[in-house]
Amino acid sequence: MEAYQLITVLGPTASGKTTFATALSARLNTEIISADSRQVYRTMDLGTGKDLADYVIDGRQIPFHLIDIHDPGYKYNVYEYQHDFFLAYEKIREGGKLPVLCGGTGMYIEAVLKGYRLPDVPPNPALRDSLKGKTLPELEKILSSYKMLHNKTDVDSAQRAIRAIEIEEYCKNQSSGFAEYAPLNSLIIGIDIDRELRRKRISERLRVRLEEGMADEVRNILATGVSPDDLIYYGLEYKYLTLYLTGQLTREAMVGQLEIAIHQFAKRQMTWFRGMERRGLKIHWLDAALPTEEKIEKTLSLLNSPFK
Repeated sequence: MEAYQLITVLGPTASGKTTFATALSARLNTEIISADSRQVYRTMDLGTGKDLADYVIDGRQIPFHLIDIHDPGYKYNVYEYQHDFFLAYEKIREGGKLPVLCGGTGMYIEAVLKGYRLPDVPPNPALRDSLKGKTLPELEKILSSYKMLHNKTDVDSAQRAIRAIEIEEYCKNQSSGFAEYAPLNSLIIGIDIDRELRRKRISERLRVRLEEGMADEVRNILATGVSPDDLIYYGLEYKYLTLYLTGQLTREAMVGQLEIAIHQFAKRQMTWFRGMERRGLKIHWLDAALPTEEKIEKTLSLLNSPFK
């Protein structure tokens, strides 16, 4: 088992990766490190799909890290994530446990597994001014011209695209100030879900979360003083629900556009994961339809056969 330093569970939204990762962690008596770029924010629960009930197995709390560590309005980034991840990782390892990394933010996962050298990028007001007013497709075209690592899966608002360009521009012109972390040897388990089943789950989950009060969640965050632009920055549920609550979309348009956006997001996640494989990371794919216990047994078999 010590051949691996980490177990990584990844998959697109609605694949059931959290349910599996928590069950696996319970079996191994270990802890989970989240790899989700939006679950770091407190009170952003329904929209980010934290599913915290999944972290309780047979009445026992599965310890987790990097969830609920910042307030809404803060703009967390991969540089901070890499730093925070290794603090949690070392703490778990010191306790003699094999951590489980679980999430769907491909760049966060790849950054820690490969030990990417990432800069702490300061704001660039002049660059932001020059990009202001450009459409999201125009910004995505600019972003695609860079060769460095950037997370296309999360670029679904103009603010996020501008920040990604800001990072790429900084990296292009800097040669120092990078964080240094060693790559990790991780057993990577991918939850492979049939496209039609994924679409069905996404649509059903969106309906349930709206019924559970996702609009009220966003309304309450806005009431604390977080600006609409700052919530739109987080994309997906927070983008479209904010547009709805500020009168820029009807409820029907919000639901329709949000559902399409989540489907597109899941597709981009899978594109990133396939790219990780092309960049040399071996992902062992397990069918999402398999019973949890069978997934666990297959994972344990791989864990105990590190050269398989």
